[in-house]
Amino acid sequence: MILTFTPNPSLDKTVELDAPLSPGAVQRAPRNSADPGGKGVNVSRALSAAGVQTRAILPGDPGDPVLTGLDALDVASLSLPIGTALRTNITIADPDGTTTKINEAGPQFSAEDQQRLVDLVLEAAPGASWVVLAGSLPPGLPTDFYAQLILRLRTECGDQAPRLAVDTSGPPLAAGAAASPDLIKPNAEELLELVELLSGRTPEITAEELETDAAAAAALAREAQAFGVRAALVTLGAHGAVYVPSSSEGAEPIRAWGPPIVARSTVGAGDASLAGFLLADQAGDSPEHALRYAMGMGRAAAELPGSAMPTPDLIATDIIETHLVNVETTP
Repeated sequence: MILTFTPNPSLDKTVELDAPLSPGAVQRAPRNSADPGGKGVNVSRALSAAGVQTRAILPGDPGDPVLTGLDALDVASLSLPIGTALRTNITIADPDGTTTKINEAGPQFSAEDQQRLVDLVLEAAPGASWVVLAGSLPPGLPTDFYAQLILRLRTECGDQAPRLAVDTSGPPLAAGAAASPDLIKPNAEELLELVELLSGRTPEITAEELETDAAAAAALAREAQAFGVRAALVTLGAHGAVYVPSSSEGAEPIRAWGPPIVARSTVGAGDASLAGFLLADQAGDSPEHALRYAMGMGRAAAELPGSAMPTPDLIATDIIETHLVNVETTP
């Protein structure tokens, strides 16, 4: 069982345009969709579509569109009523796959809400293989919320403690990474910000350059390991992904990539990649196979509309290549 925890879920509305976005103009949207979303929710949706047992833990009242959307997709969930509607995020997708996102902040959480959320996760976690802590934090939760939860999970679950993955950004990622989760999943921009927050050093490379430089991405992840990070799955957009094992594994970073695809929507593609890696890892597969499967799921998700998640028949791993990454310098 892989659990996901999304403290700030959303109803993700995607509008697909038939021409590039033109600010200030009136444009028609021939297609649109609305799906339950948030990073952890998307991971559970991807796992469920792949036939893997999962449960999404999230706040939300009965009847909220996010929860009814999960029910419609047959994704098991465990929710905490909070007496207010969850947020709505809007994505505008251009024909070339470029996406513009408008994200609401989310409902305000009290100290009591925070404790109830933590209790919900602690009750469900024992015996799970992985718990994914994912997404932005809603107003009212402290920056180190994920870090505190990691400590509680390891302390209170004891021998039944699951492995922990963190997928967020900015200060919550820096605080969570310093608490030594088993895996983090940043993209290029998030990795650059993480290293700057942890080390106080600004890497002399842009996110666009980093996406094309697997060795630089691996070097930055290695630098972050000095501050508590264990393993890292770094997604590099159209240029594949890099897996950097924890120092205790004694293995070298590996990169995976495949031939170009025509992206329809990149919303949720990174979440699908994380789901692919975790399900392969849970099955006992090698890091190389887990990375290939991560790429296969992420690529398949990017070819689908909105934040739709791929079924196994759409996931192709045989055309994805992997090789060792030679880490020589730190950017």
